[in-house]
Formats: sequence, structure tokens, C-alpha cells
Amino acid sequence: MSDEKPAEKQAEKPAEKQGPEKAVEQAATDQSPENASEALGEPGLEIRAVGERHGMFGVKGSGDTSGYGGLVAPVVLPGAAQRPYGGWFDAVADKLDPLIEQVVIHRGEITFHVHRDNLVAVMKLLRDDAALRFEFLSGVSGVHYPGDAGRELHAVYHLASYTWNRRIRVETSAPDGDPHIPSLVPVYPAADWHERETWDMYGIQFDGHPALTRILMPDDWPGHPQRKDYPLGGIPVEYKGATVPPPDQRRSYN
Repeated sequence: MSDEKPAEKQAEKPAEKQGPEKAVEQAATDQSPENASEALGEPGLEIRAVGERHGMFGVKGSGDTSGYGGLVAPVVLPGAAQRPYGGWFDAVADKLDPLIEQVVIHRGEITFHVHRDNLVAVMKLLRDDAALRFEFLSGVSGVHYPGDAGRELHAVYHLASYTWNRRIRVETSAPDGDPHIPSLVPVYPAADWHERETWDMYGIQFDGHPALTRILMPDDWPGHPQRKDYPLGGIPVEYKGATVPPPDQRRSYN
């Protein structure tokens, strides 16, 4: 009887699954505009400044109760990316090229900026082209940049392709004085309630929406609460016999 032990088999490495080509990824900290070297006055990643924030939350007209009232920081956005973008990003960009204003790649994700006049055409192409097939609109987000002159209100659309396992964003903008953007309900019916919420919170008028009414706030609520110029207020909260005043009535720490 032999004392030799049978040689242990080396664990076989499972075969890698084949899937859609991935884009080249970079560390999030390298792509974050807040960490970009331009913010420190050095050359590097391109960024775009759209304003300046005072205090922790940019509060105006009342005390900044965060304790950071003296904080001053630039409001910066990632700038336009340059080709080649990497992976399948270029293939999608080639299809949209005549209709897009710029492409931004941030934290390994791609956003196509389009003029509002081209929004519907871009979305139809993304949905119907066999090489794109972005069948699902998962949401519509609103953003308000008061310092981004002429394009203060942004609408951001989040799209997914089940066919190719890809995700992108499409972003468009409108000025405060003319907050109109075409509705995408005829192209993506799922946009219905998302556009209502964006209108409710930011005041963006989605032209052609079948029933653009408030969805979170009461119908007679004045203004749009998530805009940066919305006055800071609140409703008094009581608990255990004590009362917490709304933010605009609290003491200032400046």
C-alpha cells in the first residue's frame, strides 16, 4: 500500500461569461468634479462652473442652522468628454452624433446632452434603432442650477436597454423664463407620473403631457419646493412636550 497522497487537483477557473462590451471604467474619485484638479486651480479633468454655494445648503433669507454658514464652494459639473469614449459608448454616440450637443462621462457612466428641440427625435431613435434598443425609461429627474444662465432647469432621463444590458442618461435643459420641454409620454408611457413629479417639484412644463397636475403637493400649493430659489420654511414639529421650530425661525450660527 503506497503512502503517497494523490495530487490535489487545481481548482478550475470558471469560464468568463460573454456579454456586451463594457466601457473603460475609472475610479470614482478621479472622475468626481469636486475632486478635479481645476477646482484647485491646476490643469487636469475638464469641469464647468455653474455657480457658487454659500453655506452647507446654499440657504438664503434665513439662518444656516448647519453650522457651516461661512463655507464657500464652487458648484461645478463635469465637462464634455473627448473621443474615443471607450467600449460601446462610441457606438451609441455615432448613432446620435447629429442630434447631441455634448457627451459627459462621469464615474463610468455616460450622459448625452441634447437640445430640447431634438429631445423627442433622440428618444425615438434610442428606442427604435435595432443597434440601440433602449426599451425602458426608468425615471425622469429634475435639477435646478440658478447660476447656469439660460439653462437653469435640467431634466434628466434614465434609460436601460434590456437587449444589450446597457444604461445611459439623456439630459436637456430650459431657461427659468421659458420652462418648456416636450413630453415623452407618447414615446415612453412610463414617463407619465415621473414628468408630473418633476413639474410638481421644479416647475418644468412638459408640453403635450396628457394630464400635467401635481402628484405630491396639494393642487393649490404655491411654488415648486425643490427649486433652489424656493424659500426655506417648514412646519413646526412637536414631540414629548417640546417644540422644534421650522428652519426659517431657528437661530443662526453665523
